[in-house]
Amino acid sequence: MVTVFWDAQGILLIEFMTHGTIINSEVYCRTLKKLKRAIQNKRRGLLSSRVVLLHDNARPHTAVKTGEVLCKFKWDVFQHPPYSPDLAPSDFHLFTAMKKWLWGQHFTDDEELINAETHWLKSQAAAFLCRRNW
Repeated sequence: MVTVFWDAQGILLIEFMTHGTIINSEVYCRTLKKLKRAIQNKRRGLLSSRVVLLHDNARPHTAVKTGEVLCKFKWDVFQHPPYSPDLAPSDFHLFTAMKKWLWGQHFTDDEELINAETHWLKSQAAAFLCRRNW
């Protein structure tokens, strides 16, 4: 499984989960801490302004521990509407394009797949990642 965070300038963080990893609030909070470091490194000064995180209402995203981390970071959360029949924008926009790109490809092992996906994700232009028609 891959978790991807991006903004209008491009990819901020790509994190691949090892087989069998269960995504719970502890794992998600570690990912958020990595995201904070990525923002600090890639978008100097941004953390002194407003950071708005869009995520759905999955349990790890709405857990008390996650809320505490987000409050500590002073980040705002823009929730995907609960029980919405719409897919989260990333599920539809980014991952649909990734599925099309992956179609018909074969990889010899996980490392080859991870390298190919990482290269593809990083190659996506900011214009693609911030399109408004999704």
